[in-house]
Amino acid sequence: MLESNISPENKQNNLIENSFSDEELEIFEQEPVTFQSCFCGILEMYSDEDTVANYLNDHQGWFVRCASPMKAEPFGENGYTLIIGHYGAFGYNVEPQMSVILEPPQSNHYSMYSVNNPEFNHQGYEVNYISNMEIESIPVSQASTGIEKVYCQHGKISLPEIITKINWQLDLEVKVKFPKFIYKLPMSAIRSTGDRLLTQIVKQVSPRLSYKVQKDFHSRFDLPIPPKTARTCNAVNSSMIKKNQ
Repeated sequence: MLESNISPENKQNNLIENSFSDEELEIFEQEPVTFQSCFCGILEMYSDEDTVANYLNDHQGWFVRCASPMKAEPFGENGYTLIIGHYGAFGYNVEPQMSVILEPPQSNHYSMYSVNNPEFNHQGYEVNYISNMEIESIPVSQASTGIEKVYCQHGKISLPEIITKINWQLDLEVKVKFPKFIYKLPMSAIRSTGDRLLTQIVKQVSPRLSYKVQKDFHSRFDLPIPPKTARTCNAVNSSMIKKNQ
C-alpha cells in the first residue's frame, strides 16, 4: 500500500474546503468569532475596611506599578491603557491592548470597564472587559488558612480581630476577526482553542496582579503578606455571574 504524502492537517483543510461553498466560506471570513470567559475570586487584606478603601481609591499610586510586567499608562482622569502581552494560536498572534476606567466607589462597590480608545489600531479584535469588586469586613476566624503562619514569620504575635475581604467578578469578551486561513478550521476547534487561551491569559494575569497589590499594600503598612490561599481566581459560568449581579 502506498502512503499518502498529504499531511493530516492538509487532509483536514481539504475536507473543510470541500464541506462549504465559496459563498459560505466568505460569510465565515466576514464574521468575527466571539470568545467569553467569566471569573470570580477573593483577595484578603490584613487591615480594616477604611484603610483598604483609601488605598484602592488612590489607584494612581499603585495601579501602574502593580500592573507590571504589563505595560500600563494613565488614560484620562480615572483610567489606564494596558498592553497585556503577545498571545496566539494556529500561527496567528496578537498583542491585545485596552483602555479601562475605574469608577469612583459606591458604597464599597468598585467597577472597572473597558472603553473605546480612538488611538488604538486593534487589528481585527475588540475587548469588552467588565470587573466588579465588593469589600467587606470579616472576623479573622473566617480568614483563609495560613494567616497565623505569616504573622508568626513576620514577628507579630497577635492577629487582628477584623480583616478585609475583596470579592471580585470579571466578565471578559473578546471578538476576533481572523485571517482567512483560520476559518478553514472547524469552528468548534477555533472556539475551544480561543476560550482555552482566554482562560489561560486571565489565570496568568489575575493572580500575578492580585499578589502585587497585596504585596504593595501590606509592605506599605508593615503587615505580613498574605499567603497564596488568600487570593483566588476561579472560572465560572457566565450565567452565574449575571444572575448574581
